[in-house]
Amino acid sequence: MGAATRKKVQKKFKIRGYTLKVEALDEILHFLSHFQDAEDEAIDLLLDELENESLKSSILDKESVHRVVSLLLEAEAAVEESPNAISHRSPLRIVDAFLLPKFCYDPIRKIFHENTGRLSIHGDASAKSALYRNRFLLLFQRLSRDEHFTKPAFDTETSHFGSCEISPIQSLIGQTGRRWVMGVISQLEDGFFAENTIIVAEGQMLLDGIFQHPMRTYDDLKVICHEDCKHIEGNKHSFMTNLQVSTCGFPPLEDRDESLASLSGLDFFGGGILTREETLRLAELEKKAVNDMFVILSDVWLDNEEKTMGKLATVLDGYENVEVVPSLFIFMGNFCSRPLQFGKLGEMIASHPRLKEHSKFLFIPGPDDAGPSKVLPRSALPNYLTEEFKKNVPNAIFSSNPCRIKFYTQEIVLFRQDLLYRMRRSCLVPPSSEETSDPFEHLVATITHQSHLCPLPLSVQPIIWNYDHCLHLYPNPHTIVLGDRSEQKAFKYTGIMCFNPGSFSNDSTFVAYRPCTQEVELSAL
Repeated sequence: MGAATRKKVQKKFKIRGYTLKVEALDEILHFLSHFQDAEDEAIDLLLDELENESLKSSILDKESVHRVVSLLLEAEAAVEESPNAISHRSPLRIVDAFLLPKFCYDPIRKIFHENTGRLSIHGDASAKSALYRNRFLLLFQRLSRDEHFTKPAFDTETSHFGSCEISPIQSLIGQTGRRWVMGVISQLEDGFFAENTIIVAEGQMLLDGIFQHPMRTYDDLKVICHEDCKHIEGNKHSFMTNLQVSTCGFPPLEDRDESLASLSGLDFFGGGILTREETLRLAELEKKAVNDMFVILSDVWLDNEEKTMGKLATVLDGYENVEVVPSLFIFMGNFCSRPLQFGKLGEMIASHPRLKEHSKFLFIPGPDDAGPSKVLPRSALPNYLTEEFKKNVPNAIFSSNPCRIKFYTQEIVLFRQDLLYRMRRSCLVPPSSEETSDPFEHLVATITHQSHLCPLPLSVQPIIWNYDHCLHLYPNPHTIVLGDRSEQKAFKYTGIMCFNPGSFSNDSTFVAYRPCTQEVELSAL
């Protein structure tokens, strides 16, 4: 073990209040040699186990450390001898949107609490206001931890703007000068927009012609700005005048690990809470699963039998003959208008015995597929469409839109919606082309900063009020799949892999994705 590892061990133990003797340090380094690819997790696990021990002193010797290390290594060996020991934690878990737990932020206690009541599909008026409040508070609590938007401990400037501490709207009464506020842009009347804060629903402050001359204030934005987006704004104001915006932007992103640390083990993703031992073990197994592949096809219009079905046969034939067949095939709508077409697809898959036996098939409905309505989230495809298919492919899974996949420790969000076109149509101010002119990259930046898959006004895209949390992107997932009819694209933004597999029926494009390495293969016939 190198000097860097020795220093890291000593630092972590010192933070927990322990002092290590030389023999104890050597014992710990020997333990870490078994987990060279997961040293941090192994150290944390060892520290957690030590806290459960009855130690005589905070100065650790070899004997006290050896006792805990031996127990952990024995547990590791037992798991290796019995590979089915974690069978209750399947490496592949698919989470339906309607089964996600709902958490709400309490700004007084500054904690999240789970909503344990029954969520109605038809919410009352208070559910709609709660939708906006929960979106706002989710971003506000994230922003409150950002060092640039917290009150400085000393009288120093945190940026060239000075202190960026967020001011509540109420505190602006009787004040002048530059202030930073956070709110949501809404349209009070045609062509006139206002900045509202969710904190005070009864008070509004109008922005002084912000969208009459948009380029003067938004010329540096790299995101898609539209109604109902949450913004941070630097304003100048004086008595008897409206706010005058000088700077405007989206809330900054937060690192995934920082978000998880603030959640105290709450399961926002819906894949179940893992113990530290399970996380460590799954991380080791994930590194060995380099051959696991997901094949993702979007806009698979089965009604177009001549083009789509023939191309699907080509794809399935190709993967039937590879050495290691894909773990999962993901089909995203739109699919068809007649049940007969799904039956034919089932027969086609059944004619490929290796795929039928070793691969799983996940189906996510599109915006124009059969269902109760076009509101989000959408429920799984109805049984009358799929019952014939299930007879031929019993291991098929029909889930909601959006839906989530937990693969070992990887968190993947799948969403089928023609989002890019609708976001650009609703855009109030053109995004900047200084860093990139790619609309897909602008889209990715927008949804990640807003921590929401579809931050459009409800008049443009209706959402079930009580299930808006199903579209939240918090904490940041590892991968976001945006099924869209637009051009096939892949873009990694602040560590989040985002890609669009393209339209299979129109462009013959699809994606082969290796989740363990986040490798995206843009494919086409």
